[in-house]
Amino acid sequence: MASLGTTQTLAWASSYYLPAVLGAPIAAGLGLPPSVFFGIFSAALLLGAVVGPYVGRLIDQHGGRAVLTLSNFVLAAGLALLGLAQGVAGLTAAWLVLGIGMSMGLYDPAFATLTRLYGREARTAITGITLIAGFASTVGWPASAWFEHSFGWREACLIWAGVNLFVGMPLNWLLIPSAPAPISRAERSSAVDQGEPPRGAMAVLVFYFAATAFVTGALQAHLLRFLQTAGADEALAILAGTLVGPAQVAARLFEFGLMRALHPVWSARIAVILHPFGALLLALFGPAAIAPFALAYGAGNGMITIARGTLPLAIFGPIGYGLRTGLLAAPGRFAVAAAPFLFGLLLDRFGTLAVFLTVSLNLAAFASLLLLRPQPAPTVAPAASG
Repeated sequence: MASLGTTQTLAWASSYYLPAVLGAPIAAGLGLPPSVFFGIFSAALLLGAVVGPYVGRLIDQHGGRAVLTLSNFVLAAGLALLGLAQGVAGLTAAWLVLGIGMSMGLYDPAFATLTRLYGREARTAITGITLIAGFASTVGWPASAWFEHSFGWREACLIWAGVNLFVGMPLNWLLIPSAPAPISRAERSSAVDQGEPPRGAMAVLVFYFAATAFVTGALQAHLLRFLQTAGADEALAILAGTLVGPAQVAARLFEFGLMRALHPVWSARIAVILHPFGALLLALFGPAAIAPFALAYGAGNGMITIARGTLPLAIFGPIGYGLRTGLLAAPGRFAVAAAPFLFGLLLDRFGTLAVFLTVSLNLAAFASLLLLRPQPAPTVAPAASG
């Protein structure tokens, strides 16, 4: 649904992608080292890991319309606090509020909302909103930079707060349908051919999403620096970095078209092997493979985002989806928070050899998925449909 894709784009642009552009000006304006700013940002991500399962449970019980609408208000409040912050205390308060807002309003709650509305048929809608929101950084980074250069970082935060209040909130409230009544215990028992998920499936998905989240967090923070360490000059590194976004969208189009008829585990397997393939090209061909490396990383990351929504749905079904995805996402949020610091240390000490860590994690995630054998979707009795 286009409306939810639009509000996701605005939510991502005004929260998660904000520090990349405004982090340094905010830190300088408050007289703080950038490390303090980004440390507080990491704490906000960790808070989201704690709040996420509760948000998922709310969506399971009541649908996501109210939760996503309220998320825009919370994000606006956090952005207003950020724009008014005078020191480390105000900065901390702002990012803690933003952390709650992100846990309420980014992909996982949106996926849970769509699953609550469409059940097992939500895969197409999940892929659709990631196609639109895949341009969040493309929209958000230039917009934040323009706001900051034209008005200042405080005004930029307040402008984004207004966007959430006057664009995001109305769109979410007016255009997201109300959720159907929850499936009763009796209706759950009427499902036939449901089958049990593979043994250990929850543990496999926890590992898969945590491992890939670490790789995403590490390379998002250090991609340009890594490419320069690998032999690219600054211009080539920046050019290669701009390929990541289009590669994500292209991969999602591929999943939306050619892969849609297959079980999502196949997309997840392909996604997680692309980064190691790009690293192999880089090892074999050196700087000549800088662009292919960035394309492979971007494509894999784009498909992994879809797998976060579609793989739990295909394996466990729509019942309890919100809570389950909240639990699955929590270790990944911790991994994303820790990855920039840990990968940065390895990059300082070992240079490009640091990529062995991210490659090893992706290969281990690929191996873990071999434990999941795709099963056909269950047939559900008419009484269980929403």
